[in-house]
Amino acid sequence: MPSRLILQCGMTKVMNDVFKTLHLSLLSVTILPLLSQVEPSCEFGDEERASLTTRIQNAGTEVVEAKAGGGSATLSMAYAGARFAFALLQAMNGAKNVVECSYVESDVTDLQFFSTPLRLGPNGVEENLGMGTLIDFEQEAL
Repeated sequence: MPSRLILQCGMTKVMNDVFKTLHLSLLSVTILPLLSQVEPSCEFGDEERASLTTRIQNAGTEVVEAKAGGGSATLSMAYAGARFAFALLQAMNGAKNVVECSYVESDVTDLQFFSTPLRLGPNGVEENLGMGTLIDFEQEAL
């Protein structure tokens, strides 16, 4: 869905996987899309970045509005949970370099818990990969 949002916002750049650069939450203002870290990399102007960030933050609301009150965005949360569970099972069964985002106790911000990419292994979380280098726009939003 995030890749589709980027394309719907008039972007001509194609993204392979934006999920790993979205630090997600249930509360829209706490969603921080790290668009500076998408792969393959692409450049956004200030207005494009601000508009796209707001659109990503409000994607859940758009789903509810599109369903005209007849549902919610819980399917997206279920997908995220299943994706994490499958990744964890792969890592616990010996797959190497399995990385998935999750909301965990962390010291990457002043908050006790934060969603960041994690390297998973046979014992669960092997390493918190942090957020990487943030651009000014992302740092201010954080």
